[in-house]
Amino acid sequence: MLDDRLYTSLPAVGIARLVGCGEVTAREVVDTALAVSAGRDGALRAFTALWAEAARARAAEVDAAVARGVCLPLAGVPIAVKAIEGAGSPQNRRLVAAGCVPIGATSVPRARTGWQTYGSTDRGPTLNPLDPAWSPGGSSAGSGAAVGAGLVPLATGSDGAGSVRIPAAWCGAIGFKPTNGLLPARDRAGLASPGVIVRNPADALAYLRAVAPVPVPVPVGGSLRVVWTSSLGYADTAPAVAATALRALHRIARAGLCRLVDHPVRLRDPAPAWTALRAGTADAHTEALVQANARALHRVFEEADLLATPTTPHPPHGHDGPGTRMSVALTWAFNLSGHPAITLPAGRTPDGEPVGLQLIARHHADALLLGAAGAWHRT
Repeated sequence: MLDDRLYTSLPAVGIARLVGCGEVTAREVVDTALAVSAGRDGALRAFTALWAEAARARAAEVDAAVARGVCLPLAGVPIAVKAIEGAGSPQNRRLVAAGCVPIGATSVPRARTGWQTYGSTDRGPTLNPLDPAWSPGGSSAGSGAAVGAGLVPLATGSDGAGSVRIPAAWCGAIGFKPTNGLLPARDRAGLASPGVIVRNPADALAYLRAVAPVPVPVPVGGSLRVVWTSSLGYADTAPAVAATALRALHRIARAGLCRLVDHPVRLRDPAPAWTALRAGTADAHTEALVQANARALHRVFEEADLLATPTTPHPPHGHDGPGTRMSVALTWAFNLSGHPAITLPAGRTPDGEPVGLQLIARHHADALLLGAAGAWHRT
């Protein structure tokens, strides 16, 4: 097996490089991933099931393919799978074809609950690896916790209102939602896009190349124009969260990686339209709201390459729920509009709470978005 510390420090692309050049086998990597997960997940509860036998069988197939000279871009990479997807979802089938090895299913909220930013297992709620007193977010709760804790370098999710971006932000990871429609939606309304949680932007790009045809990102520099808003015009964002995300953006600008441009961002609260579309009760008022926000975002992207916001309007809540706060207030506008979005770790509030910086790009500018994320990561 790999050394545990080496395994938990490697990005997915690093693991694939080692397996592909024969320095380690996929079986060795998967055995390490299973051992790390079995040893650490008892306290974390990120997984609802580990698929040890199936994972080892798949690892053997990867090793055999590598021995035949087959080039697998994600050879031997252990992944966690959001439980409500299963290993047979389109994105997971494509990841397996690229060489990934699913090792288990990750927690999601119980059905018919009033809030979705938590995870449930038969051993108790999923805990946040940064602080067990906090929720990990959701609904891709276990996926966020598994990546944040280093159990796997990549976990799949689905994002209908922020369900990839929120747990990534609260667990100190990176969460990416592609342009709606680039992958098959997981709901009739087309709001729920497949997505991924990783620790390194290069892994998000490798994921996207494995599951969808996208252009190779061009290098991005300081010419990228970024518009900042803490509220999108309607959200009640906590001052400490807004200040932390903005400081991260200012660090990036001072490093010469972008320039901030001033442009008003005034969207209408998407809640009524999102709810109506999800329920199948959309009407003329729904369409009017959707179109009004589409026009406002079009004006933003006439002046800027990226839009930046905090990922959530408040820090992680406890296991008793968010109360009246809307954790999705800054994310679900882009499920409605379809724009690609990513969250990067932005630092912590003065009270030590994790904050995400959300970046949004034009439709189908996923490669640009991931290129910027790669350049800006850990600035």
